[in-house]
Order: sequence, then structure tokens, then C-alpha cells
Amino acid sequence: MGNISNPTHEQSSVPQQNEDELNYEQKHKPSSDFNTREEYLEHELQIMAPKRWRPNLPFRDYRFEPEDSIPAMAGTIGKVVMVGAIAATFAAPLGLDESFILENVRYELLIASFFIIIFSGFLLPTANLAGTHGPLIPLIPIVVAAGGHPMAFGLLIGAFGLMLAISKGGSMLANLTSKGVCGGLLLYLGFVGTISQVKKLFTWGEDIGMTHVPFVVILCTIILYALLEHWRKRWLAVPLSCLLGGTLAFAMGAPFEFKTGPGLPNLNPMYWWGENSGWMLGLPTVESFVVVLPFAILAVAMWSPDFLGHQVFQKISYPERTEKVQMNIDDTMTSASIRQTFGSLLGGANFASSWGTYIVPAAIAKRPIPAGALLTALFCIVAGLWGYPMDLAIWQPVLCVALVVGVFIPLLEAGMEMTREGKTTQSAAIVVFASALVNPAFGWSLTMLLDNLGLVGCKERSAELTKMTRWIIPGVMFALLTTVMASVGMLPGIPALISSFRH
Repeated sequence: MGNISNPTHEQSSVPQQNEDELNYEQKHKPSSDFNTREEYLEHELQIMAPKRWRPNLPFRDYRFEPEDSIPAMAGTIGKVVMVGAIAATFAAPLGLDESFILENVRYELLIASFFIIIFSGFLLPTANLAGTHGPLIPLIPIVVAAGGHPMAFGLLIGAFGLMLAISKGGSMLANLTSKGVCGGLLLYLGFVGTISQVKKLFTWGEDIGMTHVPFVVILCTIILYALLEHWRKRWLAVPLSCLLGGTLAFAMGAPFEFKTGPGLPNLNPMYWWGENSGWMLGLPTVESFVVVLPFAILAVAMWSPDFLGHQVFQKISYPERTEKVQMNIDDTMTSASIRQTFGSLLGGANFASSWGTYIVPAAIAKRPIPAGALLTALFCIVAGLWGYPMDLAIWQPVLCVALVVGVFIPLLEAGMEMTREGKTTQSAAIVVFASALVNPAFGWSLTMLLDNLGLVGCKERSAELTKMTRWIIPGVMFALLTTVMASVGMLPGIPALISSFRH
């Protein structure tokens, strides 16, 4: 009997071995083989095997699906808005006109597209797209008032980010952040972002003398979102909400017109860094780098909670056995740092971070990063060269509902999901409290320290940590962040320690 059973065992082991050695192309099955669309998308996530620093090609390593167009559309809208906000914040104190803002946004869309294709679409498919560092926007007037140079600022952010990525500091800090701390961070970001966009929409309504329009748009968007949730089609929320909001507003008489026609920005870096052209600043000096040093440290330190929130949202939305396709924090920091360095040298106004308006809708749609990344690059190129889509993307009824349903409401949902079990609510509440006091970076670093010490949250988790991970690393991170914030005047009620930043 032993001689008969042995060959059977060998035969049964061969298919299993071959199955393990099959590549993505061989494991792929048509969607018709699955009972539901969701099962097909989850299977796609599970069979992908992204390669780091080696070519990842469409159809051989991943496929394009209709769902990829949704995060690409949301990401493009978010990109136009965020880069425009940074360029405008710089332009006002520097005395630059609106034409500078428009041309630099177009320039940045082309720069972003190039690096999206190289990294997220080709060499680092688990690196999220390098987007825009939104929390930095309130700091820009202080940087300009201190005499900070945008190129010096961007180059230091790129250098510090690369140092953190090479040392794997980003993933280390993410591993030290408990579910309670991360959930609270997502709740705070989602709530504050939602309130902010609703207020902006009502302010727009007041400015045009039609306050009823924002109410109708938001109410109809809520009903649409609830129906899509019921029908399990939430990944369609961004395009349908944008279509609904824009159509309703226009039908009720809200003013809108296309102003930005086709065109190509100036692609010469010397134009942007000339003394009488572009930024009108010339090249930075050594003093320029010294002035922006604390701001650059703060910018990179604020990456970790931002990146962590995006990664966790993927983990919640993706099925099991998809770790290989989830966003890698260190790879994202690498691509964002390199993109930041070259973008600043070329003359762009963007400051890079993880692209939230892309990754959150992509996670909801259960799609990996690369295919949607290439579509985002294509959409950004079209928007930059064509011009007209830029006007539509920044129209308030389209912009606000896109950010609410595509980013902030999903963040709220993910935060509540993470704080459902265990002793997570204490830590979550402290994060929200501390973030409201200063900002999310302060709230995250303080609560991570308190949580790891066992003062709040799960005491059993704290007991399992080493001395290094319990208080030394969180303590150093909190001390560094607080010192830098104090030096540039970000702690409420406390004057800047370095007085020159205020003059």
C-alpha cells in the first residue's frame, strides 16, 4: 500500500508547487469566472506580485479595470486644487499674479505625471503617488515672511525624506502606532475635513447670493452616497457626486464658465528660477537653507501620520492575503522625496506627500496602485494641456463634494471601524483632543507616547514593548516635533522661540 500511496502524494504535490510558482499572468482569470464583480477584484489583489526596482508592466503584472478611472479622476481633481492652493499661498506675499499660479499648476501636473509613471506605475508599484502636502499650506506665509526660498525648502524636504526612507523610519513609526491612535487620527482628519468642505461650499453660496444651492447639493449628495452604500457601489461615489453636484448647481443658476484654454507651460527651469521671471527670486543662498531648516524637519515629520492613515485605509478595505500590494510607507517616502527634489529644481510649487485623493478612492474600489496611477498621469497631462478640465475641477460644487465623498467620509468610516474593538477609544479620544489643540502631527506624537507607555489604551500591548519602542523612540519623536513647532510659533499662545521667523 505504501508503494501505491507514495506516487499519489507526489502527484498531488506537483500542482501545488506549480501553483505557487505561477506568475500574475498565469493566475489571472476572466471576471466571468466569478459570481460577483467584488470577488473578481479581490482575486486580482491576491494574485498580484509587485516587484521593487524592477519593471512592472501592464497586462503582464497588472491589468486596467473600469474601477481604476475613479481614483484617477478623484486624484486629478485633488491635484489641481491642492497645487493651486500652494501656488496661490506663495503668490500673494511674493506679489505674483494669477498667471503665475495657473502656469505653475500646469507645469506641476506634467512633472507629477512623469514621476507617477516612473515610480508608482513602473518601478515601485507599492509606492503611493507623490501628491501634495496639504497641512503645510498654513505654514507657507510664515516661511515667506521669514525669507524662505521655495527651492531651498523643497530640496531640504527631499533630503530629509530620503534619509527617513533609507533608514526605514517611516514604517518603524507606523508599527509603533496602535489601532486606537491611528483610528483617532483618521476620525479627526475625516471630521475636520468634512466640516471644512461644507463651510467652503456655503461660503461660495453666500458669495454668489444663492445660499440654497449648497444646501440642495449637499442633501442630494448624502442621499446618493447612502444609496450607493446600499447597492454596494460606493466606489462610484466620486464621479456620480461630482456630476450630480455640478449639474444641480448649474441647473439652479449658479455661475460657471470655462476660462482656461489649451496651452503649454514654460518648461525651462531657468525661467522659473530667474530674478526677473517665474518666481522672481533667483537661486537660493546658504542663508535660504538655514531659514527653512525647521520647517523642512516639521514637514517630513508630518509625513508619518499622513502615510499611516492611507496605509491603514487600504488594510481595512482590502481582503486577506493582499499584503504584497498594499502601500509601502518607506517606498512611498522614497518616491515622494525624489519627486520633491527634482520638482523643486525644475521650478514647481508643489510640496510632496502621500496622494490621499487617489489612494482612498482606490482602496474603496479594491484596486491596487499601478493601473490607476498610469490613468492619473494621463488625466493630469490632459488637464494641464487642455486647460478646460482645470476650471471644472476647482468649481466649488464639484470640488467640495469630490473631497467629502472621496476622502473625508471614508476616513471617518475607517476611523470608526478601527475603534470598535478593544481599549482603543481612550487613545482615539486623546488623539482628537491633542490634534484640536495644535495639529494632527502633535496629536499623533503625544498620544503615541502616552499609548506606548500604557497610560492610555491597551496596557497589555504596552507591556510587550521594549524600552526602545515603549518610550525612547516615541519620546524623542514627540520632543523633536514639539521643539520644532515651538521654534516656528505653531504652539498656540506661545511666541516663536526663534524671533527672526516672525520678521
